[in-house]
Amino acid sequence: MNYNKMISDTCVRVGEVRFSYANVFAPKRTPNGQEKYSCAILIPKDNKAALDMINQALENTKLIGKSSQWGGTVPRNFRSPLRDGDEDRPDDDNYAGCYFINASANPDKKPQVKVVQDGQMFDALDQDDFYSGCYGAAVLNFFPYDNSGNRGIGAGLNFVVKTRDGDKLSGGVSEASALGDMLG
Repeated sequence: MNYNKMISDTCVRVGEVRFSYANVFAPKRTPNGQEKYSCAILIPKDNKAALDMINQALENTKLIGKSSQWGGTVPRNFRSPLRDGDEDRPDDDNYAGCYFINASANPDKKPQVKVVQDGQMFDALDQDDFYSGCYGAAVLNFFPYDNSGNRGIGAGLNFVVKTRDGDKLSGGVSEASALGDMLG
């Protein structure tokens, strides 16, 4: 199913993606001491429609940043949220063949976490419903920033929706594989 949709000039719904480092039920302290909800969105490189849409939203956001944040020019040290998993994470097989975006939300703007099951959408209740390694769609809004000499575009995390299960990336094992043979 095609989950890709341009919602506004700077907001997209992208899918099918895989979720990694999913901290969507409780904010986590970042290295600089802030509390944030966050998730890495892994986008297969062959999802050209999603990548074209994201690149268009990034170009639109650059225009906003150029006039509102960066004094009329795109900075030379500009940071894009869209990164190449093969280049930036060469030792992580989960990122192979993917681009990724690290998206986040402030504690007062908790992302909505949903699950699609049997043609209906429900709120995800916990990490059994939504976890690092599952697949689905994400709604991201892009915004320009200029913070302490760092300039670029950030990605806001609005919604994540699990559409199907995947192998958990947390290093844990499933109950079925660990305990399933004990009852029979």
